[in-house]
Amino acid sequence: MKVTVDEAKCCGAGTCVMLAPDVFDQRDDDGIVVLLDEHPGEGLHGVVREAASVCPGVAISVSEAG
Repeated sequence: MKVTVDEAKCCGAGTCVMLAPDVFDQRDDDGIVVLLDEHPGEGLHGVVREAASVCPGVAISVSEAG
């Protein structure tokens, strides 16, 4: 799995951080997503997919290859 984020689409809701804090964080100044791990371990794949699916800004992309 490979995760990418589009900071321009991020609205700073923080849902991704609540679901997968080992993979996502937020910048202190504006709340925009920070990707901590673009290749999360298999045990995190489910929550990363969930974070991408509930992201209100559609800022998270998940590729199964990679």
